[in-house]
Amino acid sequence: MTHFLGSHLNRLDAKGRVSVPAAFRTALRSFGTATEGSVCMILRPSHKYPCVEAWPQAVFDKLAQQLDRYELFSPEYDNLAAAIYADAYPIESDKEGRILLNEMLAGHAGISENVTFMGTGPIFQIWEPEAAKQRAAEARQIVNSSGLTLGGGPRPVPALASAGAA
Repeated sequence: MTHFLGSHLNRLDAKGRVSVPAAFRTALRSFGTATEGSVCMILRPSHKYPCVEAWPQAVFDKLAQQLDRYELFSPEYDNLAAAIYADAYPIESDKEGRILLNEMLAGHAGISENVTFMGTGPIFQIWEPEAAKQRAAEARQIVNSSGLTLGGGPRPVPALASAGAA
């Protein structure tokens, strides 16, 4: 599976378009979401952070399939479907790799001039640059202070040397 890596700073143009970083366009193409030079993705406001999430169609489809666990008209289904679909927008870039952030998405993320694209593995996020810096610093601090690892839990605390040991 391809991953979106790194952080990239770009500027909105006068029409509200921003160029998706070349590395991210290459990753999107590996998901088979390209048509004649453009790339396709699903944009949606994050329900956790003040940013826009960008999903390759195949990854978004996997997320949406998890709704099948719920009865179609149950409150759980209705709430999750509204949270996932109501503000999700399929977007296709132009041939130069630019996308248009609509007013709702840009407003959710507080984006006005500059944009930070932040890779988060199978998706990427679009942030106002200072908010992106703060989020990255916050994530590093949480990981460091909690001892969170990819091994499935906190790191073991090293044993302290006993007092008076030679």
